[in-house]
Amino acid sequence: MPRPVPAVVGLPDWFKSMPQKALSSVTQDQQSTVKKCPPFIDAMTYGFLMPLVADLRIENGALTWDRDVPGGALTSYPRSPVDFHDPSQVVGTPFFEEDRFVVKFNNYWTIELPLGYSLLVTHPINRADLPFVTLTGLIDSDRYCDNFIHFPAQWRDADFQGVLAKGTPVAQCIPLKRKTWEPRFEQITGEAVQRLHDTASAVSREQSVYRRQFRAPKR
Repeated sequence: MPRPVPAVVGLPDWFKSMPQKALSSVTQDQQSTVKKCPPFIDAMTYGFLMPLVADLRIENGALTWDRDVPGGALTSYPRSPVDFHDPSQVVGTPFFEEDRFVVKFNNYWTIELPLGYSLLVTHPINRADLPFVTLTGLIDSDRYCDNFIHFPAQWRDADFQGVLAKGTPVAQCIPLKRKTWEPRFEQITGEAVQRLHDTASAVSREQSVYRRQFRAPKR
């Protein structure tokens, strides 16, 4: 069974092969692509990815698989790579389609986080190439750690035909430290005005200011 992987090693082939610069048809000069954008990259490489446990064949709207699972202690659990939620469970949401189930990717790894941490589970970030959209949830995985977490998703590409390969990321998981906070809104005044001016000017004058001066290590 494929193991969860750090998101940094699960970057898709399209990201690896894309150029760092591309010619703009509007300005007629070379523009930096998102491959040079630290926030874009940091979001895609943060946390870890949960994989599809078996090849999933999609043909004419039907999902099939062939998975040989040895017997064991957990005989009461489903062994299929996918399950479903009834459409009635998402009535009133943008995910509701009367004639379509919500797909649920089954997961067979328990996840335990340190005390005080919750797990943000979402669609693999910036992965619009996948034919589904995983719904987002927040689980207190420091407490709820002795059961499996599964991943509901809306199948968005009705025309998709072929195989969704074993190991395809079906969810991105990001540990978050729980902390209460209070919003505060103020007018920018005093030295903050100058700092804003200096930072904005530096970013407009030269490249990689954010990466060199403000980007924090994530690993």
